[in-house]
Amino acid sequence: MSRGVIGLVVGALLLAGCGSAGPPEPATVTLYNAQHEDLAQEWVRDFTARTGIRVEVRNGDDSELANQIVQEGQASPADVFITENSPAMSLVSDRGLFAPVEPAALGQVPPQFRSAANDWVGIAARSTVLVYNPRLLPADQLPRSIMDLAGPQWQGRVGFPPGGADFQAIVSAVAATRGEAATGQWLQGLETNGRLYQSNTATMRAVNAGEIPAGIIYHYYWSKDRAEAGANSANAELHYFGNQDPGAFLSTSGGGVLRSSDTPREAQALVAYLNGPDGQRVLANSTALEYTVNPAVPSNPRLPPIAQLGAPPIDPNALDGPRTVQMMQQAGLL
Repeated sequence: MSRGVIGLVVGALLLAGCGSAGPPEPATVTLYNAQHEDLAQEWVRDFTARTGIRVEVRNGDDSELANQIVQEGQASPADVFITENSPAMSLVSDRGLFAPVEPAALGQVPPQFRSAANDWVGIAARSTVLVYNPRLLPADQLPRSIMDLAGPQWQGRVGFPPGGADFQAIVSAVAATRGEAATGQWLQGLETNGRLYQSNTATMRAVNAGEIPAGIIYHYYWSKDRAEAGANSANAELHYFGNQDPGAFLSTSGGGVLRSSDTPREAQALVAYLNGPDGQRVLANSTALEYTVNPAVPSNPRLPPIAQLGAPPIDPNALDGPRTVQMMQQAGLL
């Protein structure tokens, strides 16, 4: 959010309290946070320093907090919900629990990074990649499509974390681009071929150690490890599928204001901050190494430019988390 927008919001809040006996109490926004906790804390500190609006953070994972909001309904104490992946946002959106996002925040990101219903917006993004060990998988043998990994030549040679929200978002993107029938066949192939791991990091670690040739993860796990000591990535490289392949899926991390919010103006200000220049600069300068979604703020220079990723066009609000879980259960992956 620009300094001008922040100033207007804070000014309006101060005027609202002018008739009281003393200065108004600082507002507090309750944030249900499914993003990385360290990044969320950086955002919150900067936002509060700029606006005086306090933020109470409640941490959890994507599906946990989305389902909690659905259960709480209009009684939810949450004012703002932010996630790592968009299927959790879609679940809340489908229940009609988000308020419309104000135009200031909507206009700060391209249409690809906001819900077509205009009830939540992108705050960050992460790219799907194949992490591979060049000693076990030469570059000239890399798959052209993520769909190829269901083929018999990949039996026992690819790993992934089926229980995580990240991989489930990738499956949702396959379904959105290739349809449920093709996705079901792909999942059956992965069930036959795959080595299952608990997390993206565990998958990358197995590839790095030579336990398997390749794994499906998001880019920033490798990028963060390489930016540090490289303990889990020194022997691994990344393959970007590009060409609008489902394997080039760019997952949108979202933010939205709950209809039931007791502090709607402050909540809207927080969302507008997150995808505005100030919040995006915090993201770009952080160790998160996720992509910025506001074109005015370049992503961290360690990352390949987002324009070169060749991601498939997908309405992020169309990714169906519950249906994805059903398909994965039917394939024996959950």
